[in-house]
Amino acid sequence: MFTEGVERVRLLRYVQTEPFMIAEVETVEDEESVDTPGSEALVRNVVAQFQQIVTESPTLSDELRTIVANIDEPSRLVDFVASSLPFLTTEDKQQLLETAGIGTRLELLNQHLAKEIEVQQLRAKIQTEVQDQVQQSQRDYYLREQLKAIQKELGEQDEGQREVDDLRQKIEAAGMPEDVKKEAMKELTRLGRMSPMAADYSLTRNYIEWLAVLPWAKSSGSKIDIAKAKEILDEDHYELKKVKDRILDYLSVLELKPDMKGPILCFVGPPGVGKTSLGRSIARALGRKFQRISLGGMHDEAEIRGHRRTYIGALPARSSRAYAGPR
Repeated sequence: MFTEGVERVRLLRYVQTEPFMIAEVETVEDEESVDTPGSEALVRNVVAQFQQIVTESPTLSDELRTIVANIDEPSRLVDFVASSLPFLTTEDKQQLLETAGIGTRLELLNQHLAKEIEVQQLRAKIQTEVQDQVQQSQRDYYLREQLKAIQKELGEQDEGQREVDDLRQKIEAAGMPEDVKKEAMKELTRLGRMSPMAADYSLTRNYIEWLAVLPWAKSSGSKIDIAKAKEILDEDHYELKKVKDRILDYLSVLELKPDMKGPILCFVGPPGVGKTSLGRSIARALGRKFQRISLGGMHDEAEIRGHRRTYIGALPARSSRAYAGPR
């Protein structure tokens, strides 16, 4: 079946001469081929794998399957298959040309074909999985939209969607600053996409509810009157001149710079010396409500700083809750 002494031309290098470029070539003669079952199996395997690659490849012509099936000489078969495969690099093709012995060439080509078939199968598997996921997502979205339309026609509404709408109304009515409102709407959008059975659902909902309940647009304060504040402090407390002067210093700075964040004053002393009554006098001098928070016996700093949002049952600090209370 196989012919002996099949000759192939191998390109060695280009020789630059003026005015022509000459290609230096070498004639390579294959080793004597033997009609053995192993050689026949290699040829058939190469043909079958190449036809499979052509069938699954969108860039290769189907005519290649017929052409390769009609090639009788193994050496020509290797050369034709190697030249028709776009995934083979120039180095791979050069190696096939330089290899002596038709059996070795068939084995080398067979390895390249087997590798390409494995890559095609893996690519087809990935594409199928991605397509299934996309179809499932589209199906879920379509069914969800249909459910919303049916509920709307029946005058019903999903409990989760109703809760999201209620929170949206609270956010709109809270009078938040623009940056705070943007963050609250971002969390609300995230809540709307979340399943009520998710672990983070209650945490996100509580966070939004606390943002909405804070009196962002309400204040019980009025314009600071230093003389009136001094009068109230003197009326409520005898002596304590250094303490009262320090308080009036803070109030004076606050009057000059109204947009300054409220400073924190720390009064230290044994029980009964007037720490709480000083705080009540400051609130009365500013025309604001006074809230007393007892922190005695606390063992968890989170009650002052607030819990992390990842903590189940997380709550803000006690100062935030006291601030949110008197509405």
